[in-house]
Amino acid sequence: MAELKAATASLDARTTKIRNVPIAVTPEGFWCCPSQAVLQKTAKNQNQQAKTKGGASPPASKASSIQRAPTISSERRTHSTPIRSKINSEEQRCLSGENAATNPPKTVNERPQKQHKVSVGFGQLEMSDLKVVLYGKDGVVVKMSVHKNTLAENSTFFADRLSRQSPVSSVEVTDCDDVDIYVETVGLMYCSDVKQRLIKQTVPRVLRILKVAELLGFRACIISCLDYLEAVPWVGEEEENVISSVRNLQSENYGVSPVLKRVASDLTTPPNDTFSHIIELVLRSNEDRGRREMKSLVQKLLKENSTTCTSGSSDLCAETLYKSCRNCLESLLTLFQQATDSDFAELSLNIKEPVFRQIALEADNLLWLAEILADRNAADDFAVMWSSQRDLAGLHSKLPVKSRHLVSCVTARLFVAIGKGEMLPSKDTRRLLLDIWLQPLMDDYNWLQHGCRSFDRKVVEEGIGRTILTLPLEDQQTILLSWLGKFLKVGDSCPNLQKAFEVWWRRTFIRPCVEQQGNRSQSGRS
Repeated sequence: MAELKAATASLDARTTKIRNVPIAVTPEGFWCCPSQAVLQKTAKNQNQQAKTKGGASPPASKASSIQRAPTISSERRTHSTPIRSKINSEEQRCLSGENAATNPPKTVNERPQKQHKVSVGFGQLEMSDLKVVLYGKDGVVVKMSVHKNTLAENSTFFADRLSRQSPVSSVEVTDCDDVDIYVETVGLMYCSDVKQRLIKQTVPRVLRILKVAELLGFRACIISCLDYLEAVPWVGEEEENVISSVRNLQSENYGVSPVLKRVASDLTTPPNDTFSHIIELVLRSNEDRGRREMKSLVQKLLKENSTTCTSGSSDLCAETLYKSCRNCLESLLTLFQQATDSDFAELSLNIKEPVFRQIALEADNLLWLAEILADRNAADDFAVMWSSQRDLAGLHSKLPVKSRHLVSCVTARLFVAIGKGEMLPSKDTRRLLLDIWLQPLMDDYNWLQHGCRSFDRKVVEEGIGRTILTLPLEDQQTILLSWLGKFLKVGDSCPNLQKAFEVWWRRTFIRPCVEQQGNRSQSGRS
């Protein structure tokens, strides 16, 4: 603080006008350049103040405001020398005569005439032997007082620039997109433990430092950034940003594989084996909540991946799902046969309840697999499998509706998928589905409406009606007349297929008359 006051007094003595720009002092002992947003905001405010005062120059401020910078670790280095930072006004002379000789001529198009200048020093200023001038956006100019040996040892960029000619008193960096990070990265060249300085930094800021370090060829900083990224958690979009940035370094020998191992495995186990194992674990679970939540999660993830998977991986997933379907169907048929056996009725309730629970579990598994296949537009073969289960459908009516109703949910889901165009089974398959499974669905319909919370009556009825209307007109008539007799007896306990009945009526009785009239009018004109 004493040095700050001394520097301020020295500037006041030379009547230099200092801008009131927030300067961040780090625990490391050096000054950090304020961000461009702060510089632009300060310049805008000062321009407005100048207008209100009729163009008069503002009085020199007594001291710059100081705040802690959250970007550097709290560990102090006792041997570091505080940096003197001064903010020059737009009216102050640009650079000394020595630097002006090396600077390129400034034109109106290349750089604005009014610039916001900041001077930053590192290490022992009296030993400084190099000026690095950064030209950022919107007229921000930063002049850093640095040391050739430090920069040449840590940066291949500066080593190359300094070796081109001797002596070199200044280096200019034009079109600097990230001035404050550039200054911070140069400051890290003066740190003995770069990785320690990155602790408590955010992932986006470390990626910005990594980008500048790569441009400068600052190997120690790049390795420290990679070590940080390998250890810190990535949240949300940070993962894609990290992977994109790190993969750009793969061509160099920086050791990026530890970071990439988080998203890429070297194991030889095929992904399909892992997927098959996950499906099997979910299907065999007996814990209601865990099975329900994991089914929902896996289904959501598969739906997200269905658009990005290659055809080969998609085929492997379908093979695994259909293998599970066949196993569930075989198990369900065995359980149905066991539950409908004459001796089973004489058993105690404690023995029968596990069988009924297993029937409900297998039916729920089939419903889940049907949902996944329908979401992936790959349920055509499942419809063929389901339409061939004549034995299962025959035993359906012999079980209590409480135990069998989930089987009818599978049938309902297939009708919905056909009605929405999510699957395109053949005409014979559609007719078999209706012949074998529509009656069991009607038998369970009342229970489904009142005992199954996930059952959507309107959607199911629309799916059944649309499935019927895809058949030839004679088949439509047979099925709808059979439904009509059932509907007139039980009413709401049966699917309401009036919309499909109306379409069939128009096709049967109205369309022929309209076509006959059209044919007569055409023949009359001829």
